[in-house]
Amino acid sequence: MAAAVTASYRWRSVCSRSPTPSSRASASLAPRFLRRALLGAAAAAAGIMEPQGGDPAFAARSKKRSEAEEILRNVGWPEEFPFKKEDFQRYDESPDTLFYSTPRFVTHIDDAAIQALTKYYATVFPPSNTPGVALLDMCSSWVSHYPKNYAQQRIAGQGLNEEELKRNPVLTEYLVQDLNQNPRLPYEDNSFDVITNTVSVDYLSKPIDVFKEMNRVLKPGGLACLSFSNRCFWTKAVSVWTATGDVDHVWIVGAYFHYAGGYEPAEALDISPNPGRTDPMYVVFSRKLRA
Repeated sequence: MAAAVTASYRWRSVCSRSPTPSSRASASLAPRFLRRALLGAAAAAAGIMEPQGGDPAFAARSKKRSEAEEILRNVGWPEEFPFKKEDFQRYDESPDTLFYSTPRFVTHIDDAAIQALTKYYATVFPPSNTPGVALLDMCSSWVSHYPKNYAQQRIAGQGLNEEELKRNPVLTEYLVQDLNQNPRLPYEDNSFDVITNTVSVDYLSKPIDVFKEMNRVLKPGGLACLSFSNRCFWTKAVSVWTATGDVDHVWIVGAYFHYAGGYEPAEALDISPNPGRTDPMYVVFSRKLRA
């Protein structure tokens, strides 16, 4: 019983402000924590400790040491992809199109985290209205958190709810597509200068396929930015995500880039605006290799 309680607590610490899972779901996490040890070993090798809970003092020390930013530096990646098929199973395996059939006109991170992400985008995006520039916002919704009044001739959006995508003012086009059913993107090779994915990488059950597609549609030297916090719909997030913490998540996304191939070594930024007081925010990014 104690083990089940501990598992339940750790689950909640990963996906904050999410519903509490049933005891059956909590107990099923036990085998997943064995795989967590592999991720923890990578952090330990880099002299890094995972931040815990909501202790502001600990969070401040963590920010100072930049664990999330250090974890992808000089990584000794295993020869083979270190995850198994079961690591990408989810508690709710019903179609995502059903789960997202009702529009949610809400934001999934708090205002401070949104502002931090928008500020980051402002530093890496091409200037507005640059001829020939195109962006793709994957797993998009009614808002993309791009800088105010940002515009390009082409900003494509891919998501799961048409009503949300219609409301997104930055998009010039959109499509409804479930990447977990069909990861193939309906775009030409070398189409986009920038790809963004905001707080949705944790839901990808075929991440390597998706990251390969991202690479295909990026222009040589194009930038892919994957951002995430510690919030999620826990029933829809993959098990390797719900069983691990923030620093591990950075390592996991870095692994997606590495094993998909065709990218520069991934880097990470901890852009959390107020560690321990508001939502944390991380960005893992990479560029498509130039020919």
